[in-house]
Amino acid sequence: MPQTSSKVSRRSLLQSAGVGALGFSLPDIPALHGAQATAPQPVPPPAPLNRFPRMVQEYFVAKVREAERRAELRRTALSNRAEAEAYVRDIRNSIQECFGPWPEKTPLNPRTTGVVERDAYRIEKVIFESRPEFLVTANLYIPKGRALPLPGVVGTCGHSDNGKAAEAYQCFAQGLARLGYITLIFDPIGQGERLQYVDENLRPRRGTGTSEHLYAGNQQFLVGEFFGSWRAWDGIRALDYLLTRPEVDPKRVGITGNSGGGTMTTWLCGVDQRWAMAAPGCFVTTFRRNLENELPADTEQCPPRALALLLDHSDFIAAVAPAPVILLGKERDYFDARGLEEAFAWLRRLYGLLGHEENIALFIGPTAHGYTQENREAMYRWFNRVTRH
Repeated sequence: MPQTSSKVSRRSLLQSAGVGALGFSLPDIPALHGAQATAPQPVPPPAPLNRFPRMVQEYFVAKVREAERRAELRRTALSNRAEAEAYVRDIRNSIQECFGPWPEKTPLNPRTTGVVERDAYRIEKVIFESRPEFLVTANLYIPKGRALPLPGVVGTCGHSDNGKAAEAYQCFAQGLARLGYITLIFDPIGQGERLQYVDENLRPRRGTGTSEHLYAGNQQFLVGEFFGSWRAWDGIRALDYLLTRPEVDPKRVGITGNSGGGTMTTWLCGVDQRWAMAAPGCFVTTFRRNLENELPADTEQCPPRALALLLDHSDFIAAVAPAPVILLGKERDYFDARGLEEAFAWLRRLYGLLGHEENIALFIGPTAHGYTQENREAMYRWFNRVTRH
């Protein structure tokens, strides 16, 4: 039987070798016919392709998207106040599953180690025990010349190495004090005066801030605990201490913080509903946005089982509803402002179902990450509106 011969081109050879499977596409090249051949036409560049897929990243992005889809179905089904109230009760219970069980509240054993006098306020240097012999260092800003009692604020710090002494956090504490708020700002674990891993010269062995948080977080996972619960418990006990002060009006106590402090402000809204007002800054977005953006996170920013329980950042704010909350963000923040706007849209609907849409607000400043003046002033205006101060 005669054999049929065919001419094998370089193009067909490469295609049969599987080049196309690698994501390459070979443009059509016009045939050249001797001297009458024309110059080849420019070929448009191929569309960008994900040539190096990452299986683990894409797997978890898909899981988070599915969790978000299921949570959204549940939220959109809410249609009246009773259903919204039931939703809030349910997520409070779910949040406790992530953070609890809590330790026993033991004596705070507070003491004041010094006082700094300023023109409009004084600063008391305070130490209290959030757990037995577990010391929390704090500064209490007390306005001068004001009729008592005054509204109070717990200030939570971001990841500054020097904790409560960082300029941005001193700024908002001073600003609140000048406006007549008694403000307690405390050092997080691993920052300021609370380093946990030091050498013989009391220098940090593991770094400070995020480094200590990750190190402590890994240790706690090994014994079945969550570092975020330790951080949140410090905040709960800070509120307990503030409420022991006779100068403070217990019905007008709020919380604010930025970045890592925004994290703790958000979590503390979820685990403790005594707050009369709150202003989390540069944190609230969605878990999906964070994962899609491959945003690094500390241990305390990843509550165990949160996604399995269909929780998102906005749910921690919803847990304190209908208490007044302003969400603070930045246009150029690495905590995605699109997720912040999505969270706000859902919270506005929830607050509306609860009959208090006026109690949720959003402010997005024009610059990058930080508790800058425009965001601080938005917080001051909000707190003044709530306290009629």
